[in-house]
Amino acid sequence: MERIYLDNAATTPLDPVVLEAMMPYLTSQFGNPSSIYSYGRESRLAIENARKTVAKILNAHPAEIFFTSGGTESSNTAITAAVRDLGCKHIISSVIEHHATTHTVEHMYHSGEAALSYVKLLPNGHIDLEDLERLLAESEEKCLVSLMHANNEIGNILDIHAVGELCKLYGAIFHSDTVQTVGHFPFDLRNTPVHFITGASHKFHGPKGVGLLYINENVKIKPFVHGGSQERNMRAGTENLYGIVGFAKALEMATQNHEQDSTYIKSLKIYMMEQLKKHIKGVSFNGDTLGRSLYTVISASFPKTEKSEMILFNLDINNICASGGSACTSGADQGSHVIRAVNNNPNQVTVRFSFSKNNTKEEIDKVVEQLKEMI
Repeated sequence: MERIYLDNAATTPLDPVVLEAMMPYLTSQFGNPSSIYSYGRESRLAIENARKTVAKILNAHPAEIFFTSGGTESSNTAITAAVRDLGCKHIISSVIEHHATTHTVEHMYHSGEAALSYVKLLPNGHIDLEDLERLLAESEEKCLVSLMHANNEIGNILDIHAVGELCKLYGAIFHSDTVQTVGHFPFDLRNTPVHFITGASHKFHGPKGVGLLYINENVKIKPFVHGGSQERNMRAGTENLYGIVGFAKALEMATQNHEQDSTYIKSLKIYMMEQLKKHIKGVSFNGDTLGRSLYTVISASFPKTEKSEMILFNLDINNICASGGSACTSGADQGSHVIRAVNNNPNQVTVRFSFSKNNTKEEIDKVVEQLKEMI
């Protein structure tokens, strides 16, 4: 039986065209980008061309683009630097951030480096902007606001401009985890009031282990990783040459095909929601599913029964890849901090289905068929 892959928010398959662009750097063009002979200079040129490509697509300056090992390292760097180098002694975040942010801000709080506040959520999972303004207005310390652009579990999209303008008004630093949106939405960083954004190429058909950190040119921070002058003294360590080339190629392709891909993927999302409603009694959806939401993600809650409790296990047995998002804390499954925050219903089991351009309606029909039997 063919495998049906509906966990694209976790990682996407590497596009063959991206692999092709990476191949020379995995084989013959292996020079160290820091070496001075022509062999090394060719590698250096490949990295700088990738930087220019990425900067142009995001409408940023190449000097604002830094390559990292992924979204996690990027967020750790930005949050730590905001506290240690930019004097932010008060962090404002939310309880539904990715752990790369949540665990970092908690670390800064527990180490005594910064106070920590969580902004309230609205019933549909969006950030309460009035509460955010209140927290900013009441803070006596300089603030770092760290809020994700799109939630990786429920898909809710933040009004990044509104938050950025509030941060400007109160002199706060703004970091947004944009891992789920870079490569999926057009960015115009010249005209977006944000200090740091992040990206990871494996979310848009690029390789794993390579990420992006955008640092606005008006922000001066110290490196998080020490030991070499790579990435303009910002990140020590030999560059992930083929990864960086793959990142740029994947972003280029995602941008070229954005219109048709996003329209197609959104039609799959809507189709699956309709089919689930039609065939499964008591199904509900988490977040602002048809409002300001990722076109790639559905968080569906099913009535909890003896059968449905084992839903992910049973999907896996049937060669269907999806991810958990339950509020329960049974056994190894710690449940999801996001679902607990937006839908704390113990009588439901939650599954996240996330789509890419490679999925089909036929696959969705098969999955809905299987779910009918399981619930």
